[in-house]
Amino acid sequence: MKPSQCRAARALIEYSQTELAEKAKVGESTVRNFEAGRSIPVTNNLNAIKRALEAAGVEFIDENGGGAGVRLRKPRK
Repeated sequence: MKPSQCRAARALIEYSQTELAEKAKVGESTVRNFEAGRSIPVTNNLNAIKRALEAAGVEFIDENGGGAGVRLRKPRK
């Protein structure tokens, strides 16, 4: 996950940095510094952030020639 994907994912689900940090059980500074590109969290924290976003309905799109991205998962019927 790239910092830009994290910012975009958070915007899609309308989470503040504080809300994401709480859901992921990481420090708010971890989210803030990652999104600003100042640091990359340790693997456990990065995975926790990604899992929290995925649990809220975000899907991460890998780099496939068109660029990495995010989208909301289609609701299940």
